[in-house]
Amino acid sequence: MLTDADYVVIDGVMFQTSYLRVPDEFTAADDVVLEASRGDTEVDLTREEIDDAVLLGEGVFRLKSGSLVRFLSSAVVH
Repeated sequence: MLTDADYVVIDGVMFQTSYLRVPDEFTAADDVVLEASRGDTEVDLTREEIDDAVLLGEGVFRLKSGSLVRFLSSAVVH
């Protein structure tokens, strides 16, 4: 899922991923694990922001902040 995501949808807005890192035991809370952009808008998520995300189903996660996130690969986007 995260390792092969070409896109990420955050609160209904699709971004193209430019950097992904699957958190491991060496990833600190403030390490960036996702960078994505849409035009001039750039977003990033840290490990702390994605820790304890709740799977809601169909690949949709709710972050602690309340944001909904879904990771997509090119094969899924039509």
